[in-house]
Amino acid sequence: MGNSVTKFIASGAALGAGVILLKAYKEKKRSVWVYEDSDMRNSYEVDHEESVNAPYDSAEEGLTQLDSAYRSEWQANAFPQTKKQLEELES
Repeated sequence: MGNSVTKFIASGAALGAGVILLKAYKEKKRSVWVYEDSDMRNSYEVDHEESVNAPYDSAEEGLTQLDSAYRSEWQANAFPQTKKQLEELES
């Protein structure tokens, strides 16, 4: 066999191997594992069940778990808790 035939066969084998690897890579890329959505705001139970801190904190009575989480955020950021406090800050 000549030199050009050998190069042609080697090029074809390399091209075939590249196509096979590309297909395997694309199939593997499609099967991506993702964590289940655990965002509290998307949960029905969190927005309808009473706060877990309600028995211990009178300010949490009547709040849902989502409201309790927002309340904790507001307290951490020093957001006014009542309309009266908000009006005092505005004046």
